[in-house]
Amino acid sequence: MANNPGTPGRDPMCGDENAMAWIHAWLTKQTPPANKVGFVYMLGGGSDASNTDPHAQKPTASNNWISTGPHVMVVGAKGMMEGYPRDQKPNTAKPYVMWAGTPYEHLMLPVK
Repeated sequence: MANNPGTPGRDPMCGDENAMAWIHAWLTKQTPPANKVGFVYMLGGGSDASNTDPHAQKPTASNNWISTGPHVMVVGAKGMMEGYPRDQKPNTAKPYVMWAGTPYEHLMLPVK
């Protein structure tokens, strides 16, 4: 996926088939597919995302906008994310769960 022009920064990403089905569900506000773990990578990082609102388009005082360096994401892996931080304002240099408590929660893993 090339950059999303509707967001304030650059956010290109690539994903496998399961990840693309998950991304489609997220973008169309549908339930992600069950029992399909996907892998996404954003090796250029991402400068624009709310850590708490999966559909936020711009920063607000309450949506915990964050910037991330190069990272990979594991999506559709409910049950595999226990033990990882679920903070609203995470340390993006360490693994954490993004969009915790939503149908779109996923594991963020920084890449150096």
